[in-house]
Amino acid sequence: MNAPSRLDSTPRLEDFPYRLSDNVRFGDLDPNQHVNNAVYATYFETGRVTLMKSSEYGLTPPGLAWIMVRLDIHFRSELHWPGKIELGLGVVKLGRTSVTFEQVVFSEGKCVASAMSVGVMIDEATRRPTPLTAEVVEKLKPWHKRGIEVAPPKE
Repeated sequence: MNAPSRLDSTPRLEDFPYRLSDNVRFGDLDPNQHVNNAVYATYFETGRVTLMKSSEYGLTPPGLAWIMVRLDIHFRSELHWPGKIELGLGVVKLGRTSVTFEQVVFSEGKCVASAMSVGVMIDEATRRPTPLTAEVVEKLKPWHKRGIEVAPPKE
């Protein structure tokens, strides 16, 4: 028997150090009157981009950029309009050139979707992956998901 994947365990919002509130928009709905599955990618993008591009956190040094290379979404429950959502994000793994995030969308205290996403740091001029800088690795520490040990990237 296979062990359940980490993504299948029920997430707790308090384990995600980076949080952001957002609204469910009427335009997010599909003909079934619940949030369309494609919209969740936008919710997860909002969480990641708001953290990674905010100058106050210093996670995108000059000349470097982030690209997303993977997004695995687990749809857990329907979400309806109107409503407010809480987005959570935590770093769960550091690679030589990449960061893996676990992300969640909560509504009324319930996790309605979760995801694992991988972002790769690239050189803006060459558009090629580049190793995470020591400064970025250090500045990601406050965003490590609670309750897990995030190993430093391998050289």
